[in-house]
Amino acid sequence: MTGVAGAAATVLVLTAPVVPAGAAPDDPPGAPAVQPPPAAPESAAPPPAPVPAAATEPARVTNTFWYTDRRVALWVHSPAMKTNIQVQILLARDWWSKPKDKFPQLVTLDGLRAQEDQSGWIINTDIENFYRDKNVNVVLPIGGESSFYTDWKEPDKGKNYQWETFLIRELPPILEGDWRSTDVRGIQGLSMGGSAAMMLASRNPGFYKYAASFSGILQMTSYGMPQAIQFALRDGGGYDSMKMFGPPSDPAWKEHDPYLHAEKLRGTSLYVSSGNGLVGPHDSPSDIPLLATNYSGVGLEILSRVTSQQFAIKLNQLGIPGQAVYRPSGTHTWPYWEFEMQQSWPQAAGALGLMNDRPMCKVGFPKAYNVHKETLGECLTPVYGVPGGKAQDFRGGRLITGPKGPKMVGGGIGGEYVAAGGPGGKLGLPTSDEMPTRDGKGRVNTFQKGRIVWTAADGAKVTR
Repeated sequence: MTGVAGAAATVLVLTAPVVPAGAAPDDPPGAPAVQPPPAAPESAAPPPAPVPAAATEPARVTNTFWYTDRRVALWVHSPAMKTNIQVQILLARDWWSKPKDKFPQLVTLDGLRAQEDQSGWIINTDIENFYRDKNVNVVLPIGGESSFYTDWKEPDKGKNYQWETFLIRELPPILEGDWRSTDVRGIQGLSMGGSAAMMLASRNPGFYKYAASFSGILQMTSYGMPQAIQFALRDGGGYDSMKMFGPPSDPAWKEHDPYLHAEKLRGTSLYVSSGNGLVGPHDSPSDIPLLATNYSGVGLEILSRVTSQQFAIKLNQLGIPGQAVYRPSGTHTWPYWEFEMQQSWPQAAGALGLMNDRPMCKVGFPKAYNVHKETLGECLTPVYGVPGGKAQDFRGGRLITGPKGPKMVGGGIGGEYVAAGGPGGKLGLPTSDEMPTRDGKGRVNTFQKGRIVWTAADGAKVTR
């Protein structure tokens, strides 16, 4: 194993034997590109995806909110947890242009301090922009602080965590119904979410085609690990791991340890990454040489590195292909996870059947586009039909034709327009581009039968 300077990574393709791959995509010019691991031989094909057991009461969507025309939040009532769980979806690139198509899904899990109102991925990374040109439905479960996205033995702090049941049994029928996802699934996560991604994939063989851990803890039962997890849960909100799996002697700990169940990951495309706790390009150096000021992040990343390496060694011993990316520096913090999300995409795309998927388009409304070129950016779809007119999707919004020609609709106004039914809904077609309100404090689009006003205080609202 050889180190590469700066933010570059040491990448190992784990087959039998280990074969070096390449460097990270933001390496200095001339560095070799990362290559996805070779396809597993046919003998290593996964078993058929298990059919989730039918729940006595199906989950149901109780509310929907459109942030934009490509980002939607669902509140899903979970019978197992007896509460509503927010799930956000970043819709596939061709969602609007190909309304009869379905798309692979990529569940993306949060970390230990997951918030109840918003995903850390949305708050701390460019995840929305990164996936806009990709034909995958990115699924972001919201909440689950310190849960490890698993089914707990007992409620704690008023929460009856039954996340495995929700993610494996309750949510998929909704995603694969009205939200046009196929049963080609991937799962990825950072820290706690990385642990959970490997845990869920190993406990449900064949359910996911792809699983990725970014700085996850991938051994749950080695010496001292239950105690370390208990400390983390206490620190991450005051939760008790005894209520999750019981005491360290309880068999539930071993039943949820990805390391012990690595054999069940055979046939799943695997990606494992971690730093090593040394000060890196996204850290502030302390007065101690090589040590960052993010002291807790130093310790957590060292723990991730040790368990990730042991997990990768276990895969190698079993002859299970996977990719392990060991960065020569970096602590337990968001900029590195954003980097890994981007770096791992070629492998995820291959596993989800999207390796050769690219936007195939040219600007269809050049005059209107040139007015808003800086905002709209690159085209994502060809021109396609909508009720009463035509539309084209761009990275920064949509151009939709109306009685006054193509008009730009995007952002929060674009989300509210979708909620109102879009071009075939109660507002009809757009009659203006987005423009400032009269008081200069907001933005507005006019339509055939009303308008949508956006302000920082109230968001986007339909007025007539």
